[in-house]
Amino acid sequence: MSNEAQTIRAGCHCGAVLIEATLPDGIAAHNRCDCSFCRRRGAAAVTALTDTVHILKGQDNLTLYSFGTKTAQHWFCKTCGIYTHHQRRSDPAETGINLGCIDGVNPRDFEPIAWVDGVNHPSDRSS
Repeated sequence: MSNEAQTIRAGCHCGAVLIEATLPDGIAAHNRCDCSFCRRRGAAAVTALTDTVHILKGQDNLTLYSFGTKTAQHWFCKTCGIYTHHQRRSDPAETGINLGCIDGVNPRDFEPIAWVDGVNHPSDRSS
């Protein structure tokens, strides 16, 4: 498991959606978020640069969920319901890719997976 940049492919369960992206810190840089949405979803994610994320197949099969500040955009396959990726509210130049969707990866091999503090996100604080 390397922290060097790498290009990955990730797909949903039914195969309708296929994504390619570059992970600047590699597959070993993964985490989970504990915001109200992510802790329910439970998926670990790795960071891709948003401008390197390409939907190779199934753009029309993705559906969007966004809430709160509407900055984060969470994408799911319409057919199988799998969360594939999300554009982050902490940095819209970054996209989280579902670790479990990456070809040949089993998130269990990466346990324990660190958590980030999404509950106390700066965007949720009033001035």
